Amino acid sequence: MKIPSIRTSDGPNGIRGTHFYGSTPSACLPCGTAIGATFDKDLVHRIGNLLADEAKAKGAHVVLGPTINIQRGPLGGRGFESYSEDPLLSGTLAGAYCNGIQEKDIVSCLKHFVCNDQEHERMAVCSIVTDRALREIYLLPFMIAIKASKPGAVMTAYNQVNGLHASE
Repeated sequence: MKIPSIRTSDGPNGIRGTHFYGSTPSACLPCGTAIGATFDKDLVHRIGNLLADEAKAKGAHVVLGPTINIQRGPLGGRGFESYSEDPLLSGTLAGAYCNGIQEKDIVSCLKHFVCNDQEHERMAVCSIVTDRALREIYLLPFMIAIKASKPGAVMTAYNQVNGLHASE
């Protein structure tokens, strides 16, 4: 059985494509935080549609987005990609984004599972989180988005959570 190749592309604020230089131009959307500030599920769904169209134009099968990490402090160098510090809003908007992408037969990939909220030593850090905070703050947006949209993929984070790698 031959497994076909799969092309992914980063997608939180536009589909990157296959080349770093000289590639087909992409829409450059506002950052996730600006989009989250709209509280507009219909807008985020339309953004998903646009990104799916761009993914198809660039030959991508999977959009690596949305980013739904919780913005809990200023050390998250990619916090701007996330929608909010509110888990309910983040999960709801992520579900709309995924639905917009997936209704056009492109796979969406939620990221970065879970507790990925700092850049310093992000591949070595161990986030120590109480069970309640893990459940009510960090896991909740993933739970909401998965229930609302059944995304085709979830990208794990590099960090550890309470001594276990996020991928475990």
